[in-house]
Amino acid sequence: MKRLIPLALAAVMAPGLLNAQEGYYDNSPVSEFDLVKYLGTWYEIARFDHSFERGMENVTAEYTLRDDGKVDVLNSGWKNGKFKTAEGKAKQPDPLADPAHLMVSFFLFFYSDYNVMMLDDDYQVALVGSRSPKYLWILSRNPSPDEQVVEAVLDEAASRGYDVSKLIWVNQAANIAAWRKQ
Repeated sequence: MKRLIPLALAAVMAPGLLNAQEGYYDNSPVSEFDLVKYLGTWYEIARFDHSFERGMENVTAEYTLRDDGKVDVLNSGWKNGKFKTAEGKAKQPDPLADPAHLMVSFFLFFYSDYNVMMLDDDYQVALVGSRSPKYLWILSRNPSPDEQVVEAVLDEAASRGYDVSKLIWVNQAANIAAWRKQ
């Protein structure tokens, strides 16, 4: 898979670079979204670099519905041989009109946008962004998704104006090994 990722990047990079140079990006969330189907564990396949996850490997995000309708968020992974977690919460500001737009907080009442911009019918792969074009994630229910699936997500991100050449591919080796034992 790692050999084909650069080919996929090359195929979709040019349109994304052109859009990014024009200052265009589309962070709009999908129109149909079932929060209950989205709950559970997601593996972080790729992300843009940012300080709060820099150097993290084997990263997962787990979403659990709370009694009050909000969602508990548990992000975890390994950094420099140490297991790290970040606990937060998420909410849907307008679940009827804009269900795939969530707000996520890891500190008090400070919330950030979380837009599910692409999601397959089976809720197995997602493209997530925020209000800022500096944040982008590819998530999957499988720590090693099919290359064709990854290519489709890259194509979607590039068509929305994201520079996919800036994605950091997350090492999921430990999660892949555990996945195969299941």
